[in-house]
Amino acid sequence: MDPVNELRLVVTVDDYDGALAFYRDALGLRQHAAYAAPNGGRVTLLDAGRATIELADAAQADFIDEVEVGRRVAGKIRVALEVPDARAATERLASAGAGLVAEPTRTPWNSLNARLTAPDGLQLTLFEELGAD
Repeated sequence: MDPVNELRLVVTVDDYDGALAFYRDALGLRQHAAYAAPNGGRVTLLDAGRATIELADAAQADFIDEVEVGRRVAGKIRVALEVPDARAATERLASAGAGLVAEPTRTPWNSLNARLTAPDGLQLTLFEELGAD
């Protein structure tokens, strides 16, 4: 069996320019490539660093939401992004139009996690690894 070489999360947005400003400019994802289709459609590939797929059962998803937000709020898909400073990134994204769901909170797994809703409706967790106690 051949290995998977890349995980690409495709987000279809209503406001392409606004989404580009949010993810590339406010969040700081590096632009890897951009293409235009003959019909006028546009796509930009943004580098989000290393990618993993985190599979969680419903009980674990409930627990994560309880820790990060205080109640169940996420749907089937939530994007978690590691950032060097969760507080600063949360403030920056909220200023860029993200809805603040929960302020940065220290988790039992020793990270500082914030929950936001991107302008396109995608739920985001920003997390900062705090290291060993």
